Amino acid sequence: MTVVIAFVANLLVAIAKTAVAVITGSASMMAEAAHSWADAGNEIFLLIADRRSARSRDQRHPLGHGREAYVWSMFAAVGIFTAGAVFSVTHGIHELSNPAPVESAHIAFITLGIAFILEGVSFTQAIIQARKQARKAGTSVLRLVLRTSDTTLRAVVAEDFAALTGLIIAAASIWAHEHTGNAMWDALGSIVVGVLLGVVALVLIDRNRHFLVGASSSAKNRTRVGRALQQHPKVSRVTYLHLEYVGPGRLFLVAEVDLEGDDPEEEVARRLRRIERELEAHESIETAVLSLSVSDEASLEF
Repeated sequence: MTVVIAFVANLLVAIAKTAVAVITGSASMMAEAAHSWADAGNEIFLLIADRRSARSRDQRHPLGHGREAYVWSMFAAVGIFTAGAVFSVTHGIHELSNPAPVESAHIAFITLGIAFILEGVSFTQAIIQARKQARKAGTSVLRLVLRTSDTTLRAVVAEDFAALTGLIIAAASIWAHEHTGNAMWDALGSIVVGVLLGVVALVLIDRNRHFLVGASSSAKNRTRVGRALQQHPKVSRVTYLHLEYVGPGRLFLVAEVDLEGDDPEEEVARRLRRIERELEAHESIETAVLSLSVSDEASLEF
């Protein structure tokens, strides 16, 4: 729902900014128009990411399709950089060499104000969702947004924050142009917006790369899962535990455990399978693989 709201808001804003950029001839407004079109296109990538990553695991994908979210989110992040950042910077540099006056600046201010309201609605929805997750995880909103495995939420928050900041920069640049008569300010506004988009894109690219190459779970999650395993009535101790994200909120669990009793090999194998199925019934465990501990291995402390 958050992505849909963001897409609609960006599409409406992109249309309005493009029209006003043509009317006013403002470099900053043109950069903002490119920014909004890029964001609208990126939301489509995020919608695809949500849908494809939610598919159930199959024989060809035993760990599920969760990492699809990071692939498509990576495309979205690259889109911000190429379509938004590069265009804005190059357009600003061109305007510095060929300055032009801004016409009907009041139309630009009205459009930027309306855009700020629409982008603010989308940003507020994303922050509300992030705050709920942060409260549940016992962390700050900023820390959650930067570290969460929910790449769609991070992208929407980052894009909306960049959009709101870009609107302020564009308004300030046009105002400076109007009050000084120097077109340099409008051109600089376009360049600054481009640099802002580039920084946001690089952060998002890095975060997606982090999860694509195999990110381990947080220490808090590891402790919680380890204690749950230790407290299982059929498990006497845990000697190895590996937790790796294979999608937004989905973990691949590998553990070595020592079972209670001294059952025959066939019964031990069945008990391990039953415990694996119990673990996979949890909403955050995509796949669980258990094996037996070696007797001389030390127990883990959680």
